[in-house]
Amino acid sequence: MSTTGTRNTICDVDGIWVGHYSDPEAASGFTVIVCPEGATGGVDVRGSAPGTRETDLLAPHNLVEKVNAVGLCGGSLYGLAAVDGVVGWLSEKGWGFPLADSHVAPIVPAAALFDLGRGTAYLPPVSGAWGRSACRDAGPDNDAQGTVGAGTGALSGGIKGGIGSASEVLPSGLTVGAIVAVNALGSVVDPATGRPWEIRLELQAEFGQTGRRAVQLPAAPVGSAAANTTIGVVATDAELTKAQAQKLAQMAQDGLARAIRPAHTMFDGDTIFCLGTGKQRLPETPGFFAAPRAQAINDLGRAMADCLSRAIIRAILKAHSLKAMTAYGDLPTRTGS
Repeated sequence: MSTTGTRNTICDVDGIWVGHYSDPEAASGFTVIVCPEGATGGVDVRGSAPGTRETDLLAPHNLVEKVNAVGLCGGSLYGLAAVDGVVGWLSEKGWGFPLADSHVAPIVPAAALFDLGRGTAYLPPVSGAWGRSACRDAGPDNDAQGTVGAGTGALSGGIKGGIGSASEVLPSGLTVGAIVAVNALGSVVDPATGRPWEIRLELQAEFGQTGRRAVQLPAAPVGSAAANTTIGVVATDAELTKAQAQKLAQMAQDGLARAIRPAHTMFDGDTIFCLGTGKQRLPETPGFFAAPRAQAINDLGRAMADCLSRAIIRAILKAHSLKAMTAYGDLPTRTGS
């Protein structure tokens, strides 16, 4: 039987820190996933309207093996400016790709979601200070979820989106976690039942009474170019190659597609990063194929997809209403449910 980690967040993965900066008035924010000892990284971009930074660097054939942090940005393309603050903060700690004279180049891939026009002003006042503030907030025990960080101004399928996280401990002893900012064109809730599409994946009553209540959804939103996007990170304490991390990011996207329908649309920039902190070796399975770790990758990919689905649901359930955005918990109960 599957079990969650102690916190049931991505912070259950040894070597992962999380931090947030939130600006409720601007209805935007920033989330950082810090890897103090570095982590092997991969990425998969499925949406047709992405806003990203340093994703090409993660291709298996490119030079850099380790990343130092990943940024999840509110503020659309303007939000990527917050990553400058992360780079500066990491540089001061000496964390990054080694350069001459003891200098370093911190490697911080990032992706942004569209939340413009949801706060007091159309453009949020993003700067590197957002990234620095999130880094100062970062730690291995930061379990904040809902209307926080990159999920502060998130909207999903016409209801309030947010930040969600979840974890799973595999029978092999490996741990998997996910964190996601849900800001999708599609809906996390099945309109036929008024409950989350993937509620069946619940572990240890993590969705609570809120998740079991059938709600009446508002009218479906009209698609708007580039005005959506779900972005997130899946992670494991396993030792991965860049090619394996890329494959796991691809498999994790299946969890997004199951939990949000439709997903990967022309109006979303759905992007998922994968991190391997290298604390444990992958189990090996002898067999006909010369790929002894293939089954371990299969197991990790299944768990990452499930964790991402659960994290997406938790983002919706833990969000609170903000500005004109109504949270799941404030929706009316479905008649006859």
